[in-house]
Amino acid sequence: MAFSKSVIRSQIPINCNLCETEKNIKWKCLTCGVLMCSTCKDKIHLRIAKDHKVVDIKNVGLPVEELDFTNIKCKEHSEQSSCLFCTKCDKLVCPTCVSKVHKKHDLTEISDAYNLKIDKLKKGQSKLQREKYEIIATKDQLNQFQKSENSNYAKVSTDILNHEKVLKLAVKEHIAKLRNELDQNHKASSKVNEESIKAISKSERQIEEKYSDVQDFMDSTDISKFFQNVNKIEKSTELSIPKPEISHSKTLQFIPGVVTQSNIGVLQSVDIPLPEVKVSLSIVNQYQTNLSAVTYLSPCPDDSLWIACNPDVVLQKVKPEGTNLKTISTFNIVIYGMAILASDNLLIKVKGKTRLQMISSSTGKVTDCVYDIKPFIATAIHITSGGQVIVGGGTTEGGGAVFVINKNGDHEAVYEHDKHNQPMFSYPRSITTTSNSNIHVADLNIHPDRGSGRVVVLGQAGDVINIYDGDTDINKKKPFRPTGIVTTPRDNVIVADLNTDTLHILNNSGHLITYIKTTDNGIELSYSLAFSQTGQLFIGCSKHVRSTEKEAKIYQVNISGC
Repeated sequence: MAFSKSVIRSQIPINCNLCETEKNIKWKCLTCGVLMCSTCKDKIHLRIAKDHKVVDIKNVGLPVEELDFTNIKCKEHSEQSSCLFCTKCDKLVCPTCVSKVHKKHDLTEISDAYNLKIDKLKKGQSKLQREKYEIIATKDQLNQFQKSENSNYAKVSTDILNHEKVLKLAVKEHIAKLRNELDQNHKASSKVNEESIKAISKSERQIEEKYSDVQDFMDSTDISKFFQNVNKIEKSTELSIPKPEISHSKTLQFIPGVVTQSNIGVLQSVDIPLPEVKVSLSIVNQYQTNLSAVTYLSPCPDDSLWIACNPDVVLQKVKPEGTNLKTISTFNIVIYGMAILASDNLLIKVKGKTRLQMISSSTGKVTDCVYDIKPFIATAIHITSGGQVIVGGGTTEGGGAVFVINKNGDHEAVYEHDKHNQPMFSYPRSITTTSNSNIHVADLNIHPDRGSGRVVVLGQAGDVINIYDGDTDINKKKPFRPTGIVTTPRDNVIVADLNTDTLHILNNSGHLITYIKTTDNGIELSYSLAFSQTGQLFIGCSKHVRSTEKEAKIYQVNISGC
């Protein structure tokens, strides 16, 4: 039927055509059409079909014709084709260009230059992807804040209306109370006044009666009777009739009260309450190492990993292959901190060396760097998104410091004592930074009897703006011992607590948002943390204390919500 082509069918997950178990299809052979996982591509297909064309599954459908590097016309000499690439001038050159201008310049094959440019573009894509994650995370955070603000606005509006009702009812009740009090006072006063008036009226009648009697006696013409009774009448006029006293009781007056903010309420500025954070963790893959502990961990852009174990005196570069780790290189050294530079080289602090050193990603050669924090001994290394190197250091006597160093090795800032001249740090174990330029330092107590630590947060001015020393519930039985610390794409901070198998999730000011018990996912003794360029979290673990086997694991996980 004509409309059948428009029917959309649901996609069914396809397994690798070779092992028939792995669902994570990464490659397709354009020659034979086989879909396969990375392991089968490397171990099976390319061994039996070396001449087949295999492409990343993401590039299926894109042009795959072979690139021709031999027929590129020179822009300056149109009659000639470009034959090499000048790395100094960053341009293609022909033989004439070479002889006239570029003879002593660094020249390379066009195909090699192309591959280098492709690698650089891929790194740029990875950077853009990270920036996209950060922007999306920021957008999500702003949406959450807007949602919280709208919710808070509705709540405050309801609170004001409810308070208005309460005030109206309170005013009504108070007015009723005043009127009742006025009525009772008026009744009592009126009763006293009425009784006084009655008493006065009685006295008035008595006086009038006496007055009338005297008048009648005076009008009598019987002189004999007059003299007989005149003394009695005289005495009756001399007797005073009782006069009631007027009570001078107080009356009431109404004085209106003043309506003020204090007795109605005010609007006060407070921080927007943070939305409830729901964090989830799922294991993508797990790898068995031959180390006692993965004390340091740094993912590389090519999906390889640098891992180190101080007790085993080893630094390794490994490449995940399926669920295994292929060892690329090994150095028998003890390191105290490492980080990947923008050049993909590894910056490390080796025991016994004053300066930091660098391992070349291309040659594997170890060289000294300009970074030095003498007389302190480096204990942690972090590289900011802007390329600054932040180094934490300690001394054998105790007390530590954090150095911000530019690419020339100059100390741009040193943080050692607070404004009260007290030491800021004991032993900076690991460091990370957030987009608001706050520096978060996982600081350990070097005294073995304490076995605890804290996260010290430095603001832009270098002041201590917060100290997080664990949570009363999480660390109720075991003290907080932060070993690994890393910033998430959403600009929060994850701290690995070795004592409690907990990932503490802090905001970019160092306040606890939520936490994850890694044992819920079967992950024990989390030690080191690092994000890959694709946003997946690697967790390096330690072996159990009682175990004699070197069996520390690395987990590759997806963590969402933070």
